[in-house]
Amino acid sequence: MHQATAQFKKWVSVSHPAPQSNVRLACFPYAGGSASFFFPVSKALHPSVEVLALQYPGRQTRLHEPRIDNIPEFADQIFAALRHLDDKPLALFGHSMGAVLAYEVALRTQDAGLPAPVRLFASGRRAPSRYGGERVHTGSDAEVVAELRKLSGTNEMLLGDPEVLAMILPAIRSDYTAIERYRHEPGRRLDCPVTVLTGDSDPRVSLDEAEAWAEHTTGACETEVFRGGHFFLVDHITEVIGLVARRLGPF
Repeated sequence: MHQATAQFKKWVSVSHPAPQSNVRLACFPYAGGSASFFFPVSKALHPSVEVLALQYPGRQTRLHEPRIDNIPEFADQIFAALRHLDDKPLALFGHSMGAVLAYEVALRTQDAGLPAPVRLFASGRRAPSRYGGERVHTGSDAEVVAELRKLSGTNEMLLGDPEVLAMILPAIRSDYTAIERYRHEPGRRLDCPVTVLTGDSDPRVSLDEAEAWAEHTTGACETEVFRGGHFFLVDHITEVIGLVARRLGPF
């Protein structure tokens, strides 16, 4: 158990512990993202939902740890960090790359014979079987920055600071390598309901690609469309949190 606890603490940030909560929500950041992105979600859902924000290596508190550049290893390590949480229901929320990671962790949960997540929230990402052909990870630093600007998810002040860029670009490039090389395993399906969240002007996800998540579960699948681009949830955080709260309560 000591090893499991150490793995959990390394991977998971719990800003608002909620031991009396009825359900936990594990939140998976986007490529280049970090656990702090989900602080507002954690604060808003406390104390009825305990939010577990995943912290990937190579950033913030894990800045100097080796980065992971493939989805299977990512998912294996995250599953190992979460698998002992069997005392209450667990839901998963992932944005962009995080949605694919959440999906893969859910599959590993099923493979281990553990209870399936009570719901997967897949935000800002095409279905696992849909590929866009992007090769951002092979581009120059300037091309990576151009992609970040296109998606409007990174503070412009950070993108204009060479010292900050030198610190954050390695993790961003590693994450892009992982998600752009990802290929799903055909025939695999979840056994839980899926709520898909997508922006109506996301340059990386069409409505058809978002709705294709229904092909990846035996459970119900719904698609909620918001106004905005790839980071629609920043502008609609209150509505997103409300949707999550409704879908998770009561247990």
